[in-house]
Amino acid sequence: MAQQNARTLSVKGPDGQPMTREDLPPPGISRWVTRRKAEVVAAVRGGLLTKSEACERYALTEEELNGWSKLYDRHGAKGLRTTRLQQYRA
Repeated sequence: MAQQNARTLSVKGPDGQPMTREDLPPPGISRWVTRRKAEVVAAVRGGLLTKSEACERYALTEEELNGWSKLYDRHGAKGLRTTRLQQYRA
């Protein structure tokens, strides 16, 4: 069960399982697979990280993070696949 603050102990992950800060991808990721993107989106939405914390931790722009969130809303995790971005954005 998710609590509503930036230091929430756990939130519901993209696979429906509880996710904590320890479950998040480590900072410095260079290869963003679909699962990792979905975990970051879920962490921000659930209050595990703020948008600014996520952007700083993963060297993302706010626009990039917002884009992941929109694609996830529209197409689910499949929308976060790099190979499908052009198809989904068209």
